[in-house]
Amino acid sequence: MAPRVQLEKAAWRWVEHVKPEEITQEHIELAYRINLPACKRGACRRNCKGNPNCLVGIGEQAWLGEIDENTFHNIDDPNSERRDKNTFVGLTNLGATCYVNTFLQVWFHNLELRRILYQCHNSRAQEHDTDTDYDPQSISEHLQYLFALLQNSNRKYIDPSGLVKALGLDTGQQQDAQEFSKLFLSLLEDTLSKQKNPNLHNVIQQQFCGQFFYVTVCNQCGRSSALPSRFYELELNILGHKNLTECITEFLKEEKLDGENRYFCESCQSKQSATRRIKLHSLPPTLNLQLMRFVFDRQTGHKKKLNTFISFPEQLDMEPFLEKSVYELSAVLIHRGISAYSGHYIAHVKDALTGDWYKFNDEEIEKMEGKKLQLGIEEDIAEAVKSPSRKPKCSKGYHCSRNAYMLVYKVQADEHPDLSETSVEVPAFLQRLVDRDNHRFEEWCMEMSDMRKQSVDKGKAKHEEVKELYELLPARDGEQYEFIPLEWLKKWLDDSTATKEIDTSLFLCSHGKLHPDKVADCKRVSLQAAELLYRRYGGGPRLDGSSLCRDCVSWRCRVLRLKNQLNEDYKEVSNLVKRTLSGEGYWVGKASLRSWRQLALEQLEEDEHEGKHIVICLNGETLHEKDYLSGGTEEEMKTFNEDILCSHGSLSILEAERKLVSPEVWSKLREYFPKAPEFTEKQEACRQCLTLEQEEKDNEAVSKMMALDQKNQLLNLFHEKNRPTLSKWPQNTDVLYVVPLFFVEEWRKFIRRPTKSSPVSNVGNSLLLCPHGGFMFTYDSLISGDAQHIALLWPSEWEVISRLFIVDQAISIHCLRESTEELCWDCRESFLFQQQKDLREYNQATIYIRKVLEDARMVKDVTPEMNASSSEAEEEREEHLKLEGGEDPDFSQIMHAFSVAPFDQNLSIDGKSLTDDSATLGSLGVVPESIICLKADEPIADYAAMDDAYQGKCVDLQKLSNPEGSTDVVCFIHSEATGGGVQR
Repeated sequence: MAPRVQLEKAAWRWVEHVKPEEITQEHIELAYRINLPACKRGACRRNCKGNPNCLVGIGEQAWLGEIDENTFHNIDDPNSERRDKNTFVGLTNLGATCYVNTFLQVWFHNLELRRILYQCHNSRAQEHDTDTDYDPQSISEHLQYLFALLQNSNRKYIDPSGLVKALGLDTGQQQDAQEFSKLFLSLLEDTLSKQKNPNLHNVIQQQFCGQFFYVTVCNQCGRSSALPSRFYELELNILGHKNLTECITEFLKEEKLDGENRYFCESCQSKQSATRRIKLHSLPPTLNLQLMRFVFDRQTGHKKKLNTFISFPEQLDMEPFLEKSVYELSAVLIHRGISAYSGHYIAHVKDALTGDWYKFNDEEIEKMEGKKLQLGIEEDIAEAVKSPSRKPKCSKGYHCSRNAYMLVYKVQADEHPDLSETSVEVPAFLQRLVDRDNHRFEEWCMEMSDMRKQSVDKGKAKHEEVKELYELLPARDGEQYEFIPLEWLKKWLDDSTATKEIDTSLFLCSHGKLHPDKVADCKRVSLQAAELLYRRYGGGPRLDGSSLCRDCVSWRCRVLRLKNQLNEDYKEVSNLVKRTLSGEGYWVGKASLRSWRQLALEQLEEDEHEGKHIVICLNGETLHEKDYLSGGTEEEMKTFNEDILCSHGSLSILEAERKLVSPEVWSKLREYFPKAPEFTEKQEACRQCLTLEQEEKDNEAVSKMMALDQKNQLLNLFHEKNRPTLSKWPQNTDVLYVVPLFFVEEWRKFIRRPTKSSPVSNVGNSLLLCPHGGFMFTYDSLISGDAQHIALLWPSEWEVISRLFIVDQAISIHCLRESTEELCWDCRESFLFQQQKDLREYNQATIYIRKVLEDARMVKDVTPEMNASSSEAEEEREEHLKLEGGEDPDFSQIMHAFSVAPFDQNLSIDGKSLTDDSATLGSLGVVPESIICLKADEPIADYAAMDDAYQGKCVDLQKLSNPEGSTDVVCFIHSEATGGGVQR
């Protein structure tokens, strides 16, 4: 089918040779596109919006043919949330809590730890009424309930948010996993130590705690000393090592203590060179080995991850380092990603009962085949590693990984273990809570199943309805039909939205019929289909074959014919205007003559689309003035030829802006603009405008004469020559007169442009007086800067000014440096106080921070250019430096500009130290343009370490900028006289 624009043109092509009074029913049907061929399925990629007979691509594709029941709902099968038989339960990732989930799964599979946790006293759970929700409080209660759910829940995965919230963890920020492990075990140890059952007090130590000694031997006397230390995991350096044995060997290697690091020997009673090493004393049943993949990089000031391959065995023989003790690998914790601050954590854990290996990835749990640990290629992919190395070949019984960050080994069990040690039962009081949660889960599954069934039943019914009605929709030739809105049909076929009643009110013309412009947004359907749709959904008004509006089609026909005629008339008018005028003519504005075609076209388009009728007589066809749409009113053309109207509504006196045209040209133009103002060649221009023009010329002449006279009498004042000053009092003059500088400036404007500026009539000396009539300035204040507000006059000049202008008050200054006007002391003191107050209360002012070097002068003076904003880049920088709100600056931000920590900063102003944290900036004399001196006790080069040390203590205010090559810092601050103090 042709595009919509082409369909629109084809629907009205007949107007070129058919007059409005000759319109037939055939023409009306062409305008409404009744006889356009209907599109067949597969012929249109999308619905032909301009064709009311195209009923394909409106959403019917989803309902025709065989339909899968799953398309009738968006509800997942609740059984997909059910735990499979002989599988473990996963944990929901709450945003960035995958590192928590990995440790919880490892600890859950520690049967001894789980058994001990179940023995913790929990009166809240034991006395809990299962009719209400159970809300654990302590860490042990949360962990008990969580482990019970992991063991016997019917759910595929559970939500650990209760425990995470109790631990105070931020679910949106990934924490250091190794640090979390240490802190959590410490917290759990403290919790268990407070249990009433003494058998629980030392469980964490018994399971995870080992001991080693720091053994130091003096090289001088040979004295050996041993310092015991406990550990819950061995932190092993992996840099430069290939396997786990090398890492442990380095951990235990001998260290030399010499030079400044010498050891104080008790026997020698002096510092001596010595050797020190770590000697293992005892190992726990569960041996946690932390592989130090996350290390601090001093060059960047941040942590980085080491993606080094490390080989580790399934059986770890610790005999080379301690007495015979063999461990078996029970868990491998993996960090995927190249950054220490992001990535994803998963855990591979060995089932203590079956010996099978499982991969725990939050909600997803995967069992390894053949009871073998399979780390998988995805765990050892380090994306975008700068220097990727090949994975080394691993011997049998060994594994190799570049992402393993923690290895968990369990001491090798007996060949015939006690069944009581390999099975853990959930206590009855916890099982009751698990049963209640399982019951709620089953109820939810049934509810979801019912909802799915209801959606399927509803979808099947809609399917049958659509199949029935869609076959009836097409209107066949010669049969009765109705118009239905296209958008309603789309929503009817869209099962995701509720089907409302049919509303055609927006498609009506002013005559209550279907508007011709709206037919493109409707579809023509059979009367039978319309009957069924209105019976089921209601609505209206109904639009059938009798709703085709003859009046609207007739009007559109006239407008389109006029638009076609416009092109011919434009050419004719253009040729006629070029001819020499003979006889009487008509005045037309030159601007209107240049744009009349566009104005006429815009008017016709407005009439066509908005329905505003005007009277147009063209080629014998008359368009009568009437409302086209409901609410339509006559709108006169307010543009054509109004450019030659004056403000009084008469012919403008500006002849250069109008042109004489022949009566033939004017007749053509009047056909399009019947309301345009008409002026014949003999029409006189506006008399009022002529009178005003003459008056304006007379006034300009008077102003010029006045300006010339005043300039000649005050020539030196105009040219600013031979002006008196107070700093060097002129000889032979006892008195000088004072006027506001504003008066002089306004007067000079009038002299320069007397026809454009208003003459000055009043000197306005009252501006220099306070409300009590006293002079607001003293001689000293004028010398120090207030003179910028006044102008000094010679006595002869004052005589002229007194004669030419209105003088409200004469103000003079005597040669003895005193004013003839009394000084109002009350106003003067208030004025001076306000000046001082303004210095203490300011917004976004500028101060300078200057660093003082040891035993040296200040390197660079403060220059005004440091506070200049001469470019867009500088303006953008200063915009960021301005404070929002009323906060004082946090001088710990100086640390970022000079690399000086707050406790090393010594700040002073005018020799006075700034040490009082409660003092205000105003009370310390920190006013705009002040210079605060900074003397540093000791420079700190390690910026990143410094940031880490003071992170959280520095308020996030404006940043100080330190221009290159300068020791000064410009600081934009906001202060109140009674506001907060200086913070160092």
